[in-house]
Amino acid sequence: MNDSSSVAQLAAVLRNELSRYPEGEKIPSSRVLVARHQVSPVTVSRAIAILTAEGLVTSRPGAGVFKAAARRVASGAVGDVSWQEVALSADPPFGTLGAGGRGAGASAVLAALTTPPPEVIDLNGGYPHAALRPERALAAALARAGRRPGTWSRPPVEGLAELRDWFARDIGGPGGSLSASDVLITAGGQSALTTALRALAAPGSPVLVESPTYPGLLAVARAAGLRPVPVPVDADGVRTDLLAEAFAATRSRVFVCQPLFHNPTGTVLSPQRRTALLEIARSAGAFVVEDDFARRLAHADSPPLPLPLAADDPDGVVVHVRSLTKATSPSLRIGALSARGPVLERLRAIQVVDSFFVPRPLQETALELVGSPAWTSHLRALAGALRDRRTTALTALRDELPALVPHRPPHGGYHLWLRLPDGTDVPALTANALRQGVAVTAGGPYFTAEAPAPHLRLSYVGTPGAGQLEEGVRRLRQAFPQQPALPAEQKPAGA
Repeated sequence: MNDSSSVAQLAAVLRNELSRYPEGEKIPSSRVLVARHQVSPVTVSRAIAILTAEGLVTSRPGAGVFKAAARRVASGAVGDVSWQEVALSADPPFGTLGAGGRGAGASAVLAALTTPPPEVIDLNGGYPHAALRPERALAAALARAGRRPGTWSRPPVEGLAELRDWFARDIGGPGGSLSASDVLITAGGQSALTTALRALAAPGSPVLVESPTYPGLLAVARAAGLRPVPVPVDADGVRTDLLAEAFAATRSRVFVCQPLFHNPTGTVLSPQRRTALLEIARSAGAFVVEDDFARRLAHADSPPLPLPLAADDPDGVVVHVRSLTKATSPSLRIGALSARGPVLERLRAIQVVDSFFVPRPLQETALELVGSPAWTSHLRALAGALRDRRTTALTALRDELPALVPHRPPHGGYHLWLRLPDGTDVPALTANALRQGVAVTAGGPYFTAEAPAPHLRLSYVGTPGAGQLEEGVRRLRQAFPQQPALPAEQKPAGA
Protein backbone atom coordinates (compact mmCIF):
# COMPACT_ATOMS: atom_id res chain seq x y z
CA MET A 1 0.00 0.00 0.00
CA ASN A 2 1.45 3.38 -0.90
CA ASP A 3 1.48 6.31 1.51
CA SER A 4 -1.29 8.27 -0.21
CA SER A 5 -3.71 5.31 -0.25
CA SER A 6 -3.04 4.42 3.43
CA VAL A 7 -3.69 8.03 4.46
CA ALA A 8 -6.95 8.06 2.47
CA GLN A 9 -8.05 4.74 3.96
CA LEU A 10 -7.33 5.81 7.52
CA ALA A 11 -9.17 9.10 6.94
CA ALA A 12 -12.18 7.12 5.69
CA VAL A 13 -12.13 4.86 8.77
CA LEU A 14 -11.87 7.81 11.16
CA ARG A 15 -14.59 9.68 9.27
CA ASN A 16 -16.91 6.72 9.81
CA GLU A 17 -15.96 6.37 13.50
CA LEU A 18 -16.76 10.04 14.15
CA SER A 19 -20.47 9.23 13.83
CA ARG A 20 -20.23 7.53 17.25
CA TYR A 21 -18.86 10.64 18.98
CA PRO A 22 -20.96 13.56 20.27
CA GLU A 23 -19.93 17.07 19.24
CA GLY A 24 -16.92 18.36 21.18
CA GLU A 25 -15.76 14.92 22.39
CA LYS A 26 -12.06 14.14 22.18
CA ILE A 27 -11.03 11.39 19.77
CA PRO A 28 -8.23 8.91 20.62
CA SER A 29 -4.70 10.23 20.69
CA SER A 30 -2.23 9.75 17.84
CA ARG A 31 -0.40 7.10 19.86
CA VAL A 32 -3.60 5.10 20.27
CA LEU A 33 -4.49 5.44 16.59
CA VAL A 34 -1.01 4.30 15.53
CA ALA A 35 -1.32 1.14 17.63
CA ARG A 36 -4.96 0.47 16.74
CA HIS A 37 -4.60 0.81 12.97
CA GLN A 38 -0.97 -0.33 12.59
CA VAL A 39 0.11 2.75 10.67
CA SER A 40 2.88 5.29 11.09
CA PRO A 41 2.56 8.55 13.08
CA VAL A 42 2.96 10.45 9.80
CA THR A 43 -0.04 8.62 8.31
CA VAL A 44 -2.14 9.48 11.38
CA SER A 45 -1.05 13.12 11.23
CA ARG A 46 -1.97 13.42 7.56
CA ALA A 47 -5.34 11.69 8.01
CA ILE A 48 -6.20 14.06 10.89
CA ALA A 49 -5.17 16.98 8.66
CA ILE A 50 -7.67 15.80 6.03
CA LEU A 51 -10.49 15.65 8.57
CA THR A 52 -9.52 19.07 9.91
CA ALA A 53 -9.61 20.55 6.40
CA GLU A 54 -13.07 19.00 5.94
CA GLY A 55 -14.27 20.70 9.12
CA LEU A 56 -15.02 17.38 10.86
CA VAL A 57 -12.53 17.80 13.71
CA THR A 58 -10.69 20.63 15.42
CA SER A 59 -7.20 20.46 16.86
CA ARG A 60 -6.34 22.20 20.14
CA PRO A 61 -2.59 22.32 20.79
CA GLY A 62 -1.75 20.62 24.05
CA ALA A 63 -5.29 19.28 24.50
CA GLY A 64 -5.93 16.95 21.54
CA VAL A 65 -8.32 16.55 18.62
CA PHE A 66 -12.08 16.94 19.06
CA LYS A 67 -15.15 16.30 16.95
CA ALA A 68 -16.29 19.58 15.45
CA ALA A 69 -19.77 20.99 15.65
CA ALA A 70 -22.02 20.00 12.76
CA ARG A 71 -22.29 22.52 9.98
CA ARG A 72 -25.53 24.46 9.96
CA VAL A 73 -27.14 24.57 6.53
CA ALA A 74 -28.96 27.81 5.82
CA SER A 75 -32.69 27.37 5.46
CA GLY A 76 -34.61 28.45 2.40
CA ALA A 77 -34.75 27.54 -1.26
CA VAL A 78 -31.62 26.86 -3.31
CA GLY A 79 -30.58 29.96 -5.20
CA ASP A 80 -31.15 30.32 -8.94
CA VAL A 81 -27.74 30.45 -10.67
CA SER A 82 -29.08 30.06 -14.21
CA TRP A 83 -28.40 33.78 -14.85
CA GLN A 84 -24.68 32.92 -15.01
CA GLU A 85 -25.15 31.04 -18.28
CA VAL A 86 -26.06 34.32 -19.97
CA ALA A 87 -23.39 36.37 -18.23
CA LEU A 88 -20.58 33.93 -19.00
CA SER A 89 -21.56 33.66 -22.66
CA ALA A 90 -21.42 37.44 -23.16
CA ASP A 91 -17.74 37.39 -24.19
CA PRO A 92 -16.12 40.14 -26.22
CA PRO A 93 -15.77 39.31 -29.93
CA PHE A 94 -12.77 37.06 -29.44
CA GLY A 95 -14.88 34.81 -27.22
CA THR A 96 -16.23 33.12 -30.33
CA LEU A 97 -12.82 31.68 -31.17
CA GLY A 98 -13.55 28.02 -30.52
CA ALA A 99 -16.41 26.39 -28.71
CA GLY A 100 -16.79 27.60 -25.20
CA GLY A 101 -15.12 30.98 -25.68
CA ARG A 102 -12.34 31.92 -23.31
CA GLY A 103 -12.72 28.78 -21.23
CA ALA A 104 -12.11 26.45 -24.18
CA GLY A 105 -9.46 23.78 -23.82
CA ALA A 106 -9.40 23.47 -20.03
CA SER A 107 -10.94 19.98 -20.09
CA ALA A 108 -7.81 18.45 -21.63
CA VAL A 109 -5.61 20.15 -19.04
CA LEU A 110 -7.84 19.01 -16.17
CA ALA A 111 -7.82 15.45 -17.53
CA ALA A 112 -4.02 15.44 -17.51
CA LEU A 113 -3.98 16.65 -13.88
CA THR A 114 -6.57 14.18 -12.62
CA THR A 115 -5.17 11.43 -10.40
CA PRO A 116 -6.74 8.09 -11.33
CA PRO A 117 -8.10 5.78 -8.59
CA PRO A 118 -5.52 3.48 -6.94
CA GLU A 119 -6.72 0.46 -8.92
CA VAL A 120 -6.12 2.22 -12.26
CA ILE A 121 -2.63 2.17 -13.81
CA ASP A 122 -1.62 5.69 -14.84
CA LEU A 123 -0.27 5.86 -18.41
CA ASN A 124 -1.73 9.34 -18.78
CA GLY A 125 0.05 11.67 -16.38
CA GLY A 126 2.61 14.30 -17.25
CA TYR A 127 4.54 14.32 -13.98
CA PRO A 128 7.01 11.67 -12.81
CA HIS A 129 5.96 9.24 -10.09
CA ALA A 130 7.42 9.76 -6.63
CA ALA A 131 9.88 6.96 -7.38
CA LEU A 132 11.52 9.24 -9.97
CA ARG A 133 11.61 12.41 -7.87
CA PRO A 134 14.59 13.63 -5.83
CA GLU A 135 12.50 13.75 -2.67
CA ARG A 136 15.38 13.49 -0.21
CA ALA A 137 17.32 16.18 -2.06
CA LEU A 138 14.21 18.37 -2.14
CA ALA A 139 13.61 17.90 1.57
CA ALA A 140 17.22 18.78 2.34
CA ALA A 141 17.09 21.82 0.04
CA LEU A 142 13.86 23.00 1.66
CA ALA A 143 15.38 22.63 5.13
CA ARG A 144 18.48 24.61 4.15
CA ALA A 145 16.36 27.27 2.46
CA GLY A 146 14.28 27.61 5.62
CA ARG A 147 17.41 28.49 7.57
CA ARG A 148 18.51 31.21 5.16
CA PRO A 149 18.14 34.75 6.53
CA GLY A 150 15.32 36.56 4.76
CA THR A 151 13.69 33.45 3.27
CA TRP A 152 10.23 34.74 4.21
CA SER A 153 10.92 38.28 3.01
CA ARG A 154 9.53 39.65 -0.23
CA PRO A 155 11.77 38.76 -3.19
CA PRO A 156 12.55 41.06 -6.12
CA VAL A 157 9.68 40.96 -8.61
CA GLU A 158 12.03 39.62 -11.30
CA GLY A 159 13.23 36.82 -9.01
CA LEU A 160 16.32 36.21 -6.89
CA ALA A 161 19.45 37.44 -8.66
CA GLU A 162 21.35 34.21 -7.95
CA LEU A 163 18.56 32.05 -9.40
CA ARG A 164 18.24 34.28 -12.47
CA ASP A 165 21.98 34.01 -12.99
CA TRP A 166 21.78 30.20 -12.75
CA PHE A 167 19.01 30.06 -15.36
CA ALA A 168 20.96 32.41 -17.66
CA ARG A 169 23.94 30.02 -17.60
CA ASP A 170 21.68 26.96 -17.87
CA ILE A 171 19.92 28.33 -20.97
CA GLY A 172 22.76 30.10 -22.76
CA GLY A 173 25.65 27.89 -21.68
CA PRO A 174 28.76 28.97 -19.74
CA GLY A 175 29.99 31.11 -22.64
CA GLY A 176 26.56 32.32 -23.70
CA SER A 177 25.49 35.91 -24.01
CA LEU A 178 22.52 35.65 -21.63
CA SER A 179 22.83 37.36 -18.27
CA ALA A 180 20.69 37.49 -15.15
CA SER A 181 19.17 40.75 -16.41
CA ASP A 182 17.65 38.81 -19.36
CA VAL A 183 15.74 36.40 -17.08
CA LEU A 184 12.47 36.51 -15.13
CA ILE A 185 11.60 33.82 -12.58
CA THR A 186 8.11 32.37 -13.10
CA ALA A 187 5.79 29.99 -11.26
CA GLY A 188 6.57 27.09 -13.59
CA GLY A 189 6.34 26.61 -17.34
CA GLN A 190 2.58 27.01 -17.70
CA SER A 191 2.72 30.39 -16.00
CA ALA A 192 5.60 31.41 -18.26
CA LEU A 193 3.62 30.48 -21.39
CA THR A 194 0.63 32.45 -20.13
CA THR A 195 2.77 35.53 -19.50
CA ALA A 196 4.50 35.24 -22.88
CA LEU A 197 1.32 34.96 -24.94
CA ARG A 198 -0.44 37.77 -23.07
CA ALA A 199 2.60 39.99 -23.55
CA LEU A 200 3.24 39.26 -27.22
CA ALA A 201 -0.22 39.01 -28.81
CA ALA A 202 -3.31 41.20 -28.56
CA PRO A 203 -6.72 39.59 -27.94
CA GLY A 204 -8.30 38.48 -31.20
CA SER A 205 -5.01 38.02 -33.05
CA PRO A 206 -3.66 34.76 -34.51
CA VAL A 207 -0.82 32.82 -32.88
CA LEU A 208 0.97 30.09 -34.83
CA VAL A 209 1.38 26.74 -33.06
CA GLU A 210 2.73 23.35 -34.01
CA SER A 211 0.20 20.69 -34.98
CA PRO A 212 -0.16 18.60 -32.93
CA THR A 213 0.86 20.50 -29.82
CA TYR A 214 0.55 20.59 -26.04
CA PRO A 215 -3.14 21.11 -25.05
CA GLY A 216 -2.13 23.40 -22.19
CA LEU A 217 -0.74 25.85 -24.75
CA LEU A 218 -4.01 25.81 -26.70
CA ALA A 219 -5.89 26.45 -23.45
CA VAL A 220 -3.63 29.41 -22.62
CA ALA A 221 -4.05 30.90 -26.10
CA ARG A 222 -7.83 30.58 -26.11
CA ALA A 223 -8.17 31.89 -22.58
CA ALA A 224 -6.24 34.98 -23.72
CA GLY A 225 -8.63 35.44 -26.63
CA LEU A 226 -6.09 34.38 -29.26
CA ARG A 227 -6.71 32.28 -32.35
CA PRO A 228 -4.35 29.26 -32.59
CA VAL A 229 -3.34 28.57 -36.20
CA PRO A 230 -1.79 25.12 -36.76
CA VAL A 231 1.49 24.49 -38.61
CA PRO A 232 2.09 20.74 -39.21
CA VAL A 233 4.97 18.80 -37.67
CA ASP A 234 6.73 15.86 -39.32
CA ALA A 235 9.64 13.63 -38.32
CA ASP A 236 12.09 16.58 -38.50
CA GLY A 237 9.98 19.03 -36.53
CA VAL A 238 7.80 21.88 -37.70
CA ARG A 239 7.36 22.21 -41.48
CA THR A 240 9.23 25.47 -42.05
CA ASP A 241 7.91 25.79 -45.62
CA LEU A 242 4.38 25.85 -44.22
CA LEU A 243 5.49 28.11 -41.37
CA ALA A 244 6.53 30.79 -43.87
CA GLU A 245 3.18 30.47 -45.62
CA ALA A 246 1.32 30.73 -42.30
CA PHE A 247 3.14 33.93 -41.35
CA ALA A 248 2.35 35.43 -44.74
CA ALA A 249 -1.32 34.41 -44.65
CA THR A 250 -2.10 35.42 -41.06
CA ARG A 251 0.37 38.26 -40.39
CA SER A 252 0.86 36.67 -36.98
CA ARG A 253 3.66 38.01 -34.81
CA VAL A 254 4.08 34.92 -32.60
CA PHE A 255 5.02 31.27 -33.16
CA VAL A 256 5.15 28.84 -30.22
CA CYS A 257 7.22 25.68 -30.56
CA GLN A 258 8.92 22.84 -28.71
CA PRO A 259 12.10 22.15 -30.72
CA LEU A 260 13.43 19.49 -28.32
CA PHE A 261 11.47 16.25 -27.70
CA HIS A 262 8.26 17.85 -28.87
CA ASN A 263 5.06 17.06 -26.98
CA PRO A 264 3.39 14.85 -28.15
CA THR A 265 5.41 13.51 -31.12
CA GLY A 266 8.84 13.47 -29.45
CA THR A 267 10.57 14.93 -32.51
CA VAL A 268 13.70 17.06 -32.38
CA LEU A 269 13.90 20.01 -34.78
CA SER A 270 16.54 19.29 -37.45
CA PRO A 271 19.59 21.60 -37.76
CA GLN A 272 18.47 22.86 -41.18
CA ARG A 273 15.03 23.76 -39.89
CA ARG A 274 16.45 25.48 -36.81
CA THR A 275 18.23 27.93 -39.08
CA ALA A 276 15.23 28.31 -41.36
CA LEU A 277 12.82 28.87 -38.48
CA LEU A 278 14.80 31.80 -37.07
CA GLU A 279 15.26 33.35 -40.52
CA ILE A 280 11.54 33.07 -41.27
CA ALA A 281 10.58 34.63 -37.93
CA ARG A 282 13.05 37.52 -38.43
CA SER A 283 11.67 38.19 -41.91
CA ALA A 284 8.13 38.22 -40.52
CA GLY A 285 9.06 40.53 -37.65
CA ALA A 286 7.73 37.88 -35.28
CA PHE A 287 8.68 36.34 -31.95
CA VAL A 288 9.40 32.65 -31.42
CA VAL A 289 8.32 31.34 -28.02
CA GLU A 290 10.58 28.35 -27.35
CA ASP A 291 9.08 25.96 -24.81
CA ASP A 292 12.13 23.98 -23.69
CA PHE A 293 10.21 21.79 -21.23
CA ALA A 294 12.13 18.55 -21.90
CA ARG A 295 15.73 19.79 -21.65
CA ARG A 296 16.22 17.91 -18.35
CA LEU A 297 14.32 14.82 -19.58
CA ALA A 298 16.94 13.51 -22.01
CA HIS A 299 17.49 9.74 -21.71
CA ALA A 300 20.81 8.16 -20.83
CA ASP A 301 21.25 6.92 -24.43
CA SER A 302 20.28 10.24 -26.04
CA PRO A 303 22.66 11.79 -28.60
CA PRO A 304 24.17 15.14 -27.58
CA LEU A 305 21.44 17.75 -27.29
CA PRO A 306 21.30 20.78 -29.58
CA LEU A 307 21.56 24.17 -27.93
CA PRO A 308 18.33 26.06 -27.31
CA LEU A 309 17.20 28.38 -30.11
CA ALA A 310 17.73 31.20 -27.62
CA ALA A 311 21.47 30.46 -27.55
CA ASP A 312 21.75 31.30 -31.29
CA ASP A 313 19.65 34.46 -31.12
CA PRO A 314 21.46 37.79 -30.63
CA ASP A 315 18.52 39.78 -32.03
CA GLY A 316 15.88 38.97 -29.41
CA VAL A 317 13.64 36.92 -31.71
CA VAL A 318 13.33 34.06 -29.19
CA VAL A 319 11.48 34.23 -25.89
CA HIS A 320 12.65 31.14 -24.02
CA VAL A 321 10.67 29.12 -21.46
CA ARG A 322 12.50 26.79 -19.06
CA SER A 323 11.17 24.98 -15.97
CA LEU A 324 12.50 22.82 -13.16
CA THR A 325 9.11 21.24 -12.42
CA LYS A 326 9.10 18.22 -14.75
CA ALA A 327 12.50 17.00 -13.56
CA THR A 328 11.81 17.51 -9.86
CA SER A 329 8.28 17.69 -8.47
CA PRO A 330 4.86 19.03 -9.54
CA SER A 331 4.98 21.28 -6.48
CA LEU A 332 8.35 22.89 -7.24
CA ARG A 333 6.74 25.38 -9.59
CA ILE A 334 9.84 27.29 -10.59
CA GLY A 335 10.56 28.32 -14.18
CA ALA A 336 12.13 31.11 -16.14
CA LEU A 337 11.41 33.38 -19.09
CA SER A 338 14.43 34.75 -20.93
CA ALA A 339 14.32 37.48 -23.56
CA ARG A 340 16.37 40.34 -24.95
CA GLY A 341 15.27 43.87 -25.72
CA PRO A 342 12.16 45.90 -24.87
CA VAL A 343 9.97 42.78 -24.79
CA LEU A 344 11.47 41.87 -21.42
CA GLU A 345 9.84 44.89 -19.78
CA ARG A 346 6.50 43.88 -21.30
CA LEU A 347 6.88 40.37 -19.90
CA ARG A 348 7.84 41.76 -16.51
CA ALA A 349 4.83 44.07 -16.39
CA ILE A 350 2.38 41.29 -17.26
CA GLN A 351 3.84 38.97 -14.63
CA VAL A 352 3.78 41.63 -11.91
CA VAL A 353 0.12 42.40 -12.61
CA ASP A 354 -0.81 38.71 -12.57
CA SER A 355 1.08 37.46 -9.53
CA PHE A 356 3.39 40.16 -8.07
CA PHE A 357 6.25 37.65 -7.63
CA VAL A 358 7.09 33.97 -7.12
CA PRO A 359 7.19 33.00 -3.42
CA ARG A 360 10.70 33.39 -2.08
CA PRO A 361 10.80 30.09 -0.13
CA LEU A 362 10.28 28.20 -3.42
CA GLN A 363 13.01 30.22 -5.12
CA GLU A 364 15.41 29.65 -2.23
CA THR A 365 14.64 25.92 -2.28
CA ALA A 366 15.28 25.74 -6.02
CA LEU A 367 18.56 27.58 -5.60
CA GLU A 368 19.67 25.20 -2.85
CA LEU A 369 18.70 22.19 -4.99
CA VAL A 370 20.49 23.13 -8.22
CA GLY A 371 23.58 24.22 -6.30
CA SER A 372 23.98 20.90 -4.50
CA PRO A 373 25.86 17.75 -5.63
CA ALA A 374 22.54 15.90 -5.37
CA TRP A 375 21.25 17.80 -8.42
CA THR A 376 23.79 16.26 -10.82
CA SER A 377 23.29 12.84 -9.27
CA HIS A 378 19.52 13.12 -9.66
CA LEU A 379 19.71 14.14 -13.32
CA ARG A 380 21.99 11.20 -14.05
CA ALA A 381 19.66 8.77 -12.25
CA LEU A 382 16.60 10.27 -13.96
CA ALA A 383 18.19 9.91 -17.41
CA GLY A 384 18.85 6.24 -16.77
CA ALA A 385 15.38 5.62 -15.38
CA LEU A 386 13.68 7.31 -18.34
CA ARG A 387 15.73 5.19 -20.77
CA ASP A 388 14.77 2.02 -18.91
CA ARG A 389 11.08 2.93 -18.78
CA ARG A 390 11.03 3.80 -22.49
CA THR A 391 12.60 0.42 -23.22
CA THR A 392 10.08 -1.37 -21.00
CA ALA A 393 7.15 0.40 -22.67
CA LEU A 394 8.41 -0.40 -26.17
CA THR A 395 9.05 -4.05 -25.30
CA ALA A 396 5.55 -4.36 -23.84
CA LEU A 397 4.05 -2.77 -26.96
CA ARG A 398 5.98 -5.15 -29.23
CA ASP A 399 4.60 -8.07 -27.22
CA GLU A 400 1.01 -6.86 -26.90
CA LEU A 401 0.34 -4.26 -29.62
CA PRO A 402 3.11 -4.53 -32.23
CA ALA A 403 1.19 -2.47 -34.79
CA LEU A 404 1.40 0.57 -32.49
CA VAL A 405 5.17 0.63 -31.95
CA PRO A 406 6.47 4.00 -33.22
CA HIS A 407 9.17 3.96 -35.92
CA ARG A 408 11.42 6.52 -34.23
CA PRO A 409 10.88 6.42 -30.47
CA PRO A 410 12.23 9.61 -28.88
CA HIS A 411 15.32 9.51 -26.67
CA GLY A 412 13.89 12.19 -24.41
CA GLY A 413 10.66 13.19 -22.74
CA TYR A 414 8.33 10.80 -20.96
CA HIS A 415 5.81 9.45 -23.45
CA LEU A 416 5.18 7.66 -26.77
CA TRP A 417 2.90 8.96 -29.53
CA LEU A 418 0.96 6.01 -30.95
CA ARG A 419 -0.65 6.10 -34.40
CA LEU A 420 -3.88 4.08 -34.31
CA PRO A 421 -5.57 2.34 -37.25
CA ASP A 422 -7.77 4.58 -39.36
CA GLY A 423 -11.35 4.65 -38.17
CA THR A 424 -10.50 3.94 -34.51
CA ASP A 425 -13.08 5.42 -32.16
CA VAL A 426 -10.55 6.99 -29.79
CA PRO A 427 -13.00 8.25 -27.11
CA ALA A 428 -14.57 4.79 -26.95
CA LEU A 429 -11.13 3.18 -26.77
CA THR A 430 -9.91 5.38 -23.91
CA ALA A 431 -13.18 4.83 -22.02
CA ASN A 432 -12.85 1.06 -22.48
CA ALA A 433 -9.20 1.24 -21.37
CA LEU A 434 -10.33 2.95 -18.16
CA ARG A 435 -12.82 0.14 -17.58
CA GLN A 436 -9.94 -2.29 -18.03
CA GLY A 437 -7.98 -0.42 -15.37
CA VAL A 438 -5.56 1.75 -17.34
CA ALA A 439 -5.66 5.50 -18.07
CA VAL A 440 -4.29 6.71 -21.41
CA THR A 441 -4.56 10.01 -23.29
CA ALA A 442 -6.60 10.52 -26.45
CA GLY A 443 -4.74 12.34 -29.22
CA GLY A 444 -7.59 14.60 -30.34
CA PRO A 445 -7.03 17.45 -27.84
CA TYR A 446 -3.48 17.94 -29.20
CA PHE A 447 -4.89 19.34 -32.45
CA THR A 448 -6.46 22.75 -32.91
CA ALA A 449 -9.33 21.29 -34.95
CA GLU A 450 -10.27 17.77 -36.08
CA ALA A 451 -7.35 15.35 -35.83
CA PRO A 452 -6.08 14.17 -39.24
CA ALA A 453 -5.54 10.66 -37.83
CA PRO A 454 -6.33 8.81 -34.59
CA HIS A 455 -3.62 8.76 -31.92
CA LEU A 456 -2.97 7.87 -28.30
CA ARG A 457 -0.32 9.34 -26.04
CA LEU A 458 1.15 6.79 -23.65
CA SER A 459 3.09 8.16 -20.69
CA TYR A 460 5.58 5.87 -18.94
CA VAL A 461 6.51 7.97 -15.88
CA GLY A 462 3.34 7.80 -13.79
CA THR A 463 3.71 4.21 -12.54
CA PRO A 464 5.77 3.07 -9.53
CA GLY A 465 7.88 0.72 -11.66
CA ALA A 466 8.33 -1.49 -14.71
CA GLY A 467 5.87 -4.17 -13.57
CA GLN A 468 2.93 -1.77 -13.47
CA LEU A 469 3.99 -0.31 -16.81
CA GLU A 470 3.95 -3.74 -18.46
CA GLU A 471 0.61 -4.55 -16.87
CA GLY A 472 -0.79 -1.24 -18.10
CA VAL A 473 0.10 -2.06 -21.70
CA ARG A 474 -1.46 -5.52 -21.29
CA ARG A 475 -4.68 -3.92 -20.06
CA LEU A 476 -4.57 -1.49 -22.97
CA ARG A 477 -4.45 -4.46 -25.34
CA GLN A 478 -7.62 -5.79 -23.71
CA ALA A 479 -9.35 -2.49 -24.43
CA PHE A 480 -9.14 -3.06 -28.19
CA PRO A 481 -12.03 -5.02 -29.70
CA GLN A 482 -9.45 -6.83 -31.88
CA GLN A 483 -5.69 -6.77 -32.45
CA PRO A 484 -4.91 -3.49 -34.28
CA ALA A 485 -3.53 -3.84 -37.80
CA LEU A 486 -0.68 -1.76 -39.17
CA PRO A 487 -1.80 1.51 -40.80
CA ALA A 488 -1.40 1.44 -44.58
CA GLU A 489 1.67 3.70 -44.56
CA GLN A 490 3.45 1.32 -42.14
CA LYS A 491 2.84 -1.95 -43.99
CA PRO A 492 5.83 -3.59 -45.71
CA ALA A 493 6.00 -3.29 -49.49
CA GLY A 494 3.82 -5.91 -51.19
CA ALA A 495 1.77 -6.57 -48.08
